[in-house]
Amino acid sequence: MVLRTLFGRRPPEAAARRLYAEIVAQARRPTFYEDFGVPDSLDGRFEMVALHTFLVLHRLKQEPNGRGAELGQAVFDTMFLDMDASLREMGAGDLGVGRRVKQMATGFYGRIAAYEAGLADRGSGLSEALRRNLYGTVNPAPHLPEAMAAYVRAAAVALAAQPGEALSAGRVDFPTPSTIS
Repeated sequence: MVLRTLFGRRPPEAAARRLYAEIVAQARRPTFYEDFGVPDSLDGRFEMVALHTFLVLHRLKQEPNGRGAELGQAVFDTMFLDMDASLREMGAGDLGVGRRVKQMATGFYGRIAAYEAGLADRGSGLSEALRRNLYGTVNPAPHLPEAMAAYVRAAAVALAAQPGEALSAGRVDFPTPSTIS
């Protein structure tokens, strides 16, 4: 890490922590729970953090020459360190935390694959992936997964337009979710 600093490269951990803080702030916006019908529960909040982390990782993959890979890994690591700390805070025993975090990471990889495929498919694949994951513990009104899919697509476009330098500095601007009538 000292060599990175000496040669002008900043370690990605600080930027990853800032990006993750932005991810969590966006995921906690009340409109997702009040207007989009995301369950305001432990599962729903995890799903929102996972979704917004996916969006940032998806954007970082677009950096040329794999420059976003190291920062993406640091964001992933930051997310799961936070999940570990949260589980411990909630009283999960030391023996069970590692197993639970591993299950969460496996589930997250599945979500990444489903959301990537959904973004690539202009049909209903994304809204179906959101119905299974984001709304997995409830039966949402049919228009809600469609509305979330529209938000996710808009967010992916908005993030794609943001310069890599901003992300590398730990800055990300998510779009404001439109309220549903």
